[in-house]
Amino acid sequence: MGKNAFLFPGQGSQEIGMGHDLFRDDAFSKSLISLADELTGTDLEKLCLRGPEKTLAQARYLQPALVAICLGYLKRLQDAGISADVVLGHSLGEITSLAASGVVSYEDAIRIAGKRGELMDKVASEVSGGMLAVMFMPIDKVEELIEEISEGGSIVLANDNAPDQIVLSGRTELLEKFAQIISDKHLGKSKRVNVVGPWHSPFMRDARLEFEDWAENYRFQKPVTPIVMNATAKTESHPSTIKHLVTWQLTSPVFWRESMETLRESGVDTLYEIGPGRVLSGIARVNGFRKETLIYNINNLRGIESAVAGA
Repeated sequence: MGKNAFLFPGQGSQEIGMGHDLFRDDAFSKSLISLADELTGTDLEKLCLRGPEKTLAQARYLQPALVAICLGYLKRLQDAGISADVVLGHSLGEITSLAASGVVSYEDAIRIAGKRGELMDKVASEVSGGMLAVMFMPIDKVEELIEEISEGGSIVLANDNAPDQIVLSGRTELLEKFAQIISDKHLGKSKRVNVVGPWHSPFMRDARLEFEDWAENYRFQKPVTPIVMNATAKTESHPSTIKHLVTWQLTSPVFWRESMETLRESGVDTLYEIGPGRVLSGIARVNGFRKETLIYNINNLRGIESAVAGA
């Protein structure tokens, strides 16, 4: 018998208008976004619906807002009778997966995302950095070029997403240099990721340490639903280990390709991408989830209707 996996997207998946159908009449979702409003001192519903996009991309606003929206769709999906055998989230999405697995409450997931975003924005204000997606270039060649141009860890591998997609993080000028080299030498393709800082890199060390201290105030529970962690690409069950990996993730790469292998090996044959966009659905196909795998995009309420009809 097949298994279901819930996937939660991270930063870069946001879009103006996200969550519009939840904000209309979903009391639960409105309570979550109201909590995020209090944490940020901002009308996040208005920001999500109207922008501006540059402000929405700021981590202190985007992270609690995106987690709130994903959790709103998650609850509607669960209320419709669909459950998961395993959950995982990409980068920020891992915070959403904590709530989906029962490790923390929905409200605490919003609080954790808010603090995470606040600390990450602080780094972004101090470092001119970002992230660069590199496609169709073997990972060993990517690592060779990083070694060639990196200046003391100023550019690193941040996400191993798929056999043909790696994401780098670091100083803006080095990312631009990397992109220019692979273009000039026809080594592959590249595209800047819609984030405002050098996430999953050594630049995040101080933020990680502060995040670790702050997270001591929160009690993590043993997962009710198995959760695959970004930093190990394995299911983890001990609350203290999960907490450590969540905070460690700020400086650790996201091993998404290996996480997808973990899902395949466990017998998952139906994926639900819950949240804005379709990024993780596309990456799943590249990672070996072929036509026989059902993939549902839960980025609006119509997506839930389609998922229920196909269940």
